[in-house]
Amino acid sequence: MSKEIPYKIYLEEHEMPKQWYNVRADMKNKPAPLLNPGTKQPMTLEELEHVFCTELAKQELDDTTPYIDIPEEILNFYKMYRPSPLVRAYCLEKKLGTPAKIYYKFEGNNTSGSHKLNSAIAQAYYAKKQGLKGVTTETGAGQWGTALSMACSYFDLDCKVYMVKCSYEQKPFRREVMRTYGASVTPSPSMETEVGKKILLEHPGTTGSLGCAISEAVEAATTTEGYRYVLGSVLSQVLLHQTVIGLETKIAMDKYDIKPDIIIGCAGGGSNLGGLISPFVGEKLRGENDYQIIAVEPASCPSLTRGKYAYDFCDTGKVCPLAKMYTLGSGFIPSANHAGGLRYHGMSSVLSQLYDDGYMEARSVEQTAVFAAAEQFARVEGILPAPESSHAIKVAIDEALKCKETGEEKTILFGLTGTGYFDMYAYENFHNGTMSDYIPTDEDLKPGFDSLPKMD
Repeated sequence: MSKEIPYKIYLEEHEMPKQWYNVRADMKNKPAPLLNPGTKQPMTLEELEHVFCTELAKQELDDTTPYIDIPEEILNFYKMYRPSPLVRAYCLEKKLGTPAKIYYKFEGNNTSGSHKLNSAIAQAYYAKKQGLKGVTTETGAGQWGTALSMACSYFDLDCKVYMVKCSYEQKPFRREVMRTYGASVTPSPSMETEVGKKILLEHPGTTGSLGCAISEAVEAATTTEGYRYVLGSVLSQVLLHQTVIGLETKIAMDKYDIKPDIIIGCAGGGSNLGGLISPFVGEKLRGENDYQIIAVEPASCPSLTRGKYAYDFCDTGKVCPLAKMYTLGSGFIPSANHAGGLRYHGMSSVLSQLYDDGYMEARSVEQTAVFAAAEQFARVEGILPAPESSHAIKVAIDEALKCKETGEEKTILFGLTGTGYFDMYAYENFHNGTMSDYIPTDEDLKPGFDSLPKMD
């Protein structure tokens, strides 16, 4: 018999996951390996160590170990804000008049305001353990840069952040939080790196992209003694660290005999979605349970729904390894009117393989509809959501309204990855009616596809 379910489900400290779950171990079709762009051969540990911390490089290459112990130092840090609550959205259900039950896993209850801290503290820990002086990274909306600056401050590491230029200009307060925690923040593309200069020469006046910022951060790391590059999404190591989200969710739901029918997450590079769905996908892969899993991406940067599944560079400057993923081409730069984050041209190799194998589906949504859903959620649930998370909210509402039409009592789970209190410039544009939608045409996407590396 089901237990009485509280409004917010909090796990006890002893119920926190002590290991990360590596979903690749249960995948029959493993994600294709990263390739050296020069030789087109799989990247070796020695090659990855030039860019990443050694332990993180090992995690990136490991597709056979199902569970990896979380070091005690990281667990102690997690205890400051984890376990995070699983919340029943009773007020939203009532407002929609739906028979569906809606739950969200809330990752915004820490100073960084998002799930990004789960991986930031892990990557900073391994950098410190290796004896490094500091790390470099990119950030788009600013959540990852904020999280990494906090983690580096905790371990007394230097932190250099290259922030997508349009976000740097639109989100000065997010930038200042990073600086408060000791990080240096540079708008990207910049004149500080050779690759930044090259991008500016080829795309004068560009507002930047995550691909541009990644290129600059990698160059800075590989040309500065005692530094390594760390990434906030896309890579398998990041998805691995984020599985604390899904593992906690699964423990909480099992505790109260709840089984989600539909699991929804926003998708940019894929780490938060991958983190949420991994233990549930693991059950699908092992034939133990079935779930409908939906990745939601912006219509203006539709890598899953309109991209090609191919090897591509992970960055605009083409200095990173090649990854097989759903991609719009490394040269694709989202429209400057795109305010909702999720601005990456590709998708996690893990999620790309799962999507290609039919274990999940994908939808794209326009940003005015996303912000309308965010506003509706904020007014009834009391949390101002991040624009990224609001992509998931939009589709969760859509699915709940379908249940209203059919009378089905489905259980819907979505990831509320963070808060939107540093995104008020975008909310202002939405409220003033100056926000517009942009959907790239096939002609707009063609240059990116034409630039995909030849793999003969």
